[in-house]
Amino acid sequence: MKRYNVAIVGVTGLVGQEFIKILGQRNFPLESVRLYSSDRSAGRKLFVNHKEEVVQETSLESFRGIDIVLFSAGSEISRYYSPVAVQSGAVVIDNSSAFRMDKEVPLVIPEVNPEDIKLHKGIIANPNCSAIQLAVVLHPLHKVNPLKRIIVDTYQSVSGSGLEAIDELTTQSRQVLDGQLAVTKVYPHQIAFNLLPEIDVFLDTGYTKEERKLMEETGKIMHTPEIAISATCVRVPVFIGHSEAVHVEFTHVISPEEARQILSHSPGIKVLDDPTVSLYPQPWSVAGTDECYVGRIRQDVFHKNSLAMWIVADNIRKGAALNAIQIAEEMIKRGWLIPGG
Repeated sequence: MKRYNVAIVGVTGLVGQEFIKILGQRNFPLESVRLYSSDRSAGRKLFVNHKEEVVQETSLESFRGIDIVLFSAGSEISRYYSPVAVQSGAVVIDNSSAFRMDKEVPLVIPEVNPEDIKLHKGIIANPNCSAIQLAVVLHPLHKVNPLKRIIVDTYQSVSGSGLEAIDELTTQSRQVLDGQLAVTKVYPHQIAFNLLPEIDVFLDTGYTKEERKLMEETGKIMHTPEIAISATCVRVPVFIGHSEAVHVEFTHVISPEEARQILSHSPGIKVLDDPTVSLYPQPWSVAGTDECYVGRIRQDVFHKNSLAMWIVADNIRKGAALNAIQIAEEMIKRGWLIPGG
C-alpha cells in the first residue's frame, strides 16, 4: 500500500487535535506526519499513532517532501502558507474560509460532490460546518426531487469558536450558578443560559457573514445556484454539535415516508425519527460520531411539496476534521494523489 507524508498546520487547536485522532481511528496510510503551529506552541509534544511527535513553528520550509497538508489555523495563515505548500508539491486541504468561494478552488463534501476534487490546482477547500451537514442530508433528496427553496435556522455550539469559547461557557455557567456576574471575552454578550443570533460580523444586508457563508457555500457544493436559500445562525450554550431546523420546498410532492426511505439508504446519514418514543437527533448524543443525523421529518401543513426536518452533526468531526480527511481518502481511492508527486 502507498503511504503518504502529511503535515497538520494548527495542530494544537480543536480541529487540529481531531485530525490526529481521526488519522489514527481510520488507519490513514501515513508514512510520516509533521505537526505545525505558532511559535507559542512550538516544542510541545503530541502523540500520533502512539508515537511522540514534536510541534514545530510553521515556516516557509515546512512543506518540503509533504504530500498532503491539512490546514486549520485560520484564514490569514491559510492564505499565506497554502501557496507555499502547493509550490513545494503538496496538496492543501484547507479548513478555513479563505478559498471556499474562489472559482479556482473546489469546495468538497465527499458524499455530495467528490468529482470536484480532481478540478483542484493544489488547494481544496473544506466547507463551513453548517453547510456540510445541510448538504449531506439535502443532496440525496435533491437528486430524486429537485429543491426549489431552503429556509434553515442553525443552533451552533461554542466549539465552533474554538477552545477559548468552550472555556468561556464553562466559566460563565459556574459564575451564573454562583450568583456572580458573567465575564464576557469571546462573545459580545453572555453565552451561558443564553442564545446569540450573531455569528461572525453583520453585513450591510442585515445577514451575518456566517449566514452568507451557509447560503453561498451550499449552492456551490451542490451546483445549485438557482435554489433560494435563507438562513439565520444562532450561537447556543452547547459544547459540541450543531443543530439545524430546515424547511425545504421541492419541485414535486414528497411525503415524509419517501424522504426517510431515501435518507436511510444514503451515505453519511442516520435517520432517528420516532416521535412516539421521543427519538430525534440531539447534539449531546451525536458528539464524537461521524454521521449527519436527521429526524422530525414532517409535511409542511400548508404545502405538500415541502418538508420540515431537524439535522444534527458533530461540527468538529464531520463539520471539519473528518470531512477534510475523507477528501484525502477519496483522492487516494481514486488514484488522484501520487506520493512524492
